Amino acid sequence: MNQAEMILMAVKAWGLMGALVAIPFLTFGIDRLDEDARGAYVFRPLLVPGILLIWPLILWRWYILADGKDDWSHRYRPRRTAHQWFGYAMPIAIVAIIIAGWSVRQTWPTDIAPVQLSTPAEVAE
Repeated sequence: MNQAEMILMAVKAWGLMGALVAIPFLTFGIDRLDEDARGAYVFRPLLVPGILLIWPLILWRWYILADGKDDWSHRYRPRRTAHQWFGYAMPIAIVAIIIAGWSVRQTWPTDIAPVQLSTPAEVAE
């Protein structure tokens, strides 16, 4: 089995696990977690591709919300403790990347003559 077959098999296994999660979650799990989803069946097929990709997160949130371990006061308040550091680090990183790009710019040897490219029709003749 080569590397491409192993990657394809892993993607298929991930999708199969996602399908096994999507079926029970969309059938009865979403009704228990979100009261606005009760009786709304038209939008559920639209959720299938997302559930296939992030099924571990879906299982984790389903477990937390169904068990009542979720602290509702923190649910809609994002954690912003690291935002200040990223606010300083990102502009510095962008400037560093630009300077590094300018410093490693390639210079060609002077003895290489330019070659004029021709169209494929001219080459075939």
